[in-house]
Amino acid sequence: MTTLFDWQAERDSALETVERNAGEEFKARAMAFALDWMAGKGIVSGEDITDACKAAGIVPHTDRAFGPVYLALARQGAIVRDGYAIRRRGHGAPAPAWRLAYADSSADTEQAHAALALAAKLP
Repeated sequence: MTTLFDWQAERDSALETVERNAGEEFKARAMAFALDWMAGKGIVSGEDITDACKAAGIVPHTDRAFGPVYLALARQGAIVRDGYAIRRRGHGAPAPAWRLAYADSSADTEQAHAALALAAKLP
């Protein structure tokens, strides 16, 4: 019998597979770039971040590899969901919108990087 929370386990398993295939170097580069790129932009869509990363040469084997990047940044407290954006791809379905967890200034981007570095050192 399936339970209400089976979708979470299935999501996590799929994200782990995509993340493993993309590699740690991709994830680290994408996370650092996303924080820098988001500074001063306010609320942005995941598609905007993905497109900016790809334009900067941070290109994974599939765009799905960006999901674990956003999830890791959110779990580490560097970014937060802030409403929803209408997707350009995906038939206009709503998708989470993101912003830095701190106010948009260069000092606060440094705080986000520091929080990310601290979280990386935690067990």
